[in-house]
Amino acid sequence: MIEIWPAIDLIDNQSVRLTEGVYASKEVMKRSPKEAIAFYNQFKAVTRIHIVDLMGALHQKPTEKAFIKELIASSAYPVEIGGGIRSKETIDYYFSSGASYVIVGTRGLQDSHWLKEITTLYPGKIYLGLDAKKDQVAVNGWTESVGKTIYDIAAETASLALGGIIYTDISKDGKMQGPNFELTKKLVGLTPHPITASGGIRSSADLKTLEDAGVKAAIVGKAANTDAFWEDIK
Repeated sequence: MIEIWPAIDLIDNQSVRLTEGVYASKEVMKRSPKEAIAFYNQFKAVTRIHIVDLMGALHQKPTEKAFIKELIASSAYPVEIGGGIRSKETIDYYFSSGASYVIVGTRGLQDSHWLKEITTLYPGKIYLGLDAKKDQVAVNGWTESVGKTIYDIAAETASLALGGIIYTDISKDGKMQGPNFELTKKLVGLTPHPITASGGIRSSADLKTLEDAGVKAAIVGKAANTDAFWEDIK
């Protein structure tokens, strides 16, 4: 069974969603971050909570560390944290605050030596956030291209002790129109690491298609905020 990881994206201690990674498209969710965690705590289908510091991602350093520590303490499920994580010190802070996993994006994609070093230090605990506009990798809060494709990254990271790779097609994110099934399935076949799909997932039908493609987990944002999504999950 594919794992379900509800997403809480933070800006100024609020739970928000962006559309296609555009910060100006910010939509505040009806539940606060703490209310969202209490909501997700009731569902047995959940196996992990996914929390991202969006302003941390944009400004290249964490902006909500203390608040995130409070959220971790309120979760009944393991929590993974992403957004602006560029140093061992920040990784240690989140682990000491109770996080089970940490997601690195920009620095991990741009500094292969550092990524190898931290995955060696924390085998299976570090996830690589692979955010792309279709297959073109983007960094710094999705605002810049690095001139590499998701296929390049799959090859470069194959030997590392990653917990997995989280693939987000930015063009699908926040639109509730389904994820990029084709590229997600292709990525599954190109790396030994478990693939987590993110961006646009809206229903149990999407989850079934991803599961059939060999995807291990699905990060669900807007849809997870609705009662209707969970009514359809067995």
